[in-house]
Amino acid sequence: MKARAVANNVPSPCISVCKMDAHRVLCLGCLRTLQEIRDWSTMSDADKRTVWSLIEARSVTQGA
Repeated sequence: MKARAVANNVPSPCISVCKMDAHRVLCLGCLRTLQEIRDWSTMSDADKRTVWSLIEARSVTQGA
């Protein structure tokens, strides 16, 4: 099941592999930006689902 389909309490994409890419843009573990990581705990579920959609798109372009 995709996390963005969950109605409430959207799970964090963190997989405890906290390492930034060479350009310090994305975490190599969860494919979130530093801003997304920083804001996660205060985001609404709708915003979290948006981030999950961005992660899915990034995983395609990153070849993950």
